[in-house]
Amino acid sequence: MSLLVADLTRGGAVMTEFQVKLRQQHEESMHHELEALLATADPTEAEISRKDFDGFKKLFHRFLHVKGPGVDWAKINRPPDDSVVSGPAWPQVDRLTKHQLVQRLSVSPRPRSSSRRHEAETPSWDFSSDVKRVQISQNVELILETVQRQTTYPRINKESLLPIAKTMGTSSEFAEAWYPPGHGDVYASFSNSGLLDRLLAEGKEYIFVSNIDNLGATVDLFILNHLMSQPADKRCEFIMEVTDKTRADVKGGTLIQYEDHLRLLEIAQVPKAHVDEFKSVTKFKIFNTNNLWISLLAVRRLQQQNQLDLEIIVNPKTLDGGLNVFQLETAVGAAIKSFNNAMGVNVPRSRFLPVKTSSDLLLVMSNLYSLDAGSLTMSKRREFPSTPHVKLGSSFTKVQEFLSRFENIPDMLELDHLTVSGDVTFGKNVSLKGTVIIIANHGDRIDIPAGAMLENKIVSGNLRILDH
Repeated sequence: MSLLVADLTRGGAVMTEFQVKLRQQHEESMHHELEALLATADPTEAEISRKDFDGFKKLFHRFLHVKGPGVDWAKINRPPDDSVVSGPAWPQVDRLTKHQLVQRLSVSPRPRSSSRRHEAETPSWDFSSDVKRVQISQNVELILETVQRQTTYPRINKESLLPIAKTMGTSSEFAEAWYPPGHGDVYASFSNSGLLDRLLAEGKEYIFVSNIDNLGATVDLFILNHLMSQPADKRCEFIMEVTDKTRADVKGGTLIQYEDHLRLLEIAQVPKAHVDEFKSVTKFKIFNTNNLWISLLAVRRLQQQNQLDLEIIVNPKTLDGGLNVFQLETAVGAAIKSFNNAMGVNVPRSRFLPVKTSSDLLLVMSNLYSLDAGSLTMSKRREFPSTPHVKLGSSFTKVQEFLSRFENIPDMLELDHLTVSGDVTFGKNVSLKGTVIIIANHGDRIDIPAGAMLENKIVSGNLRILDH
């Protein structure tokens, strides 16, 4: 790592005249390299990429010249009580109001099931798959033309601080040389594509943004009704859904009051001496689900005035062959401090149901959950509100291999903890209860027979079943 990058990633100190000139030289060299890259593209691609590069230049400039994302721990305060509220006490929404509300809403992106809840037309903009999905009736959903491309930025060599890409579009190098700059790019993408102006012209006032892997992220009309029922001059421009932190969520971002603004605090911004304090479920009791409700008019205002302030995330990578690079990213929730009357809404845990691993997938495919009006809900037969802790080994990492190891998904209603390691398969109608640990040693295979009921058991490589 170069001395410059090391200094910047620590947050930096007051720059000397030499350091300022050095940063200017790096910036000029980067601009030259970007122009050289554009020269390798066809005219249509170059026109599109130039808009991307304008955003990248701003990000790179801030990376070079602006102090890092750390915070002054002494300035951190808990949010005022009226800035993080609980939603369930809000009034019910009648059918006519529901119809009127969804006419003012756009969704980006969302799980495939979530649009089933509302009959009115609600467009969804998926920035991962570049697809516009429009719900046109209760049971009909159309997939229409591509409307939004994913922005791509060049990865940066840690030593030279220059792009590693040599051309704009060769397939052999694309995956390693380019990257999507994080979901904070949604604001610029809306503006650059013309989509923001189009949605406003169609009468849309808010957009609901969520992570595509969060299967709990459905359109909650109670929240939208709360937004729309406020006086125009006091209307909240940004709502972040938060939920109560558990010990599984200690690294999740939380809301704080900082210099008279509501702000998202991520673990990467926390001074090392205070990381354990940040992870405390006592001091910081909520975390960000990344379900966000954002005023489109406010996005346009902030974009036009260049006042969207998103901290830069420096994400280091080591590529095949050992080349050290980094990429500059931003997060959509970090913009909360730029919006007027921003607030958090404490929602039930059911609205945060991410599927990032095969262990998560096993949970949502099991009888712990059922699909109710487009939403995954915990089974009423589950005696505990929390989900089991599941840890599947490397033999279950890939989805196809995961699916091949289950004739059907076991009964997990009474499961507390499951650990599976090695070459293990499950027959039909297996029931798991309490704490179950299944470990197949190297070279061994364990086939859990059909109809087996494992309760507080350890199953070892030689298939001995022991009480746990």
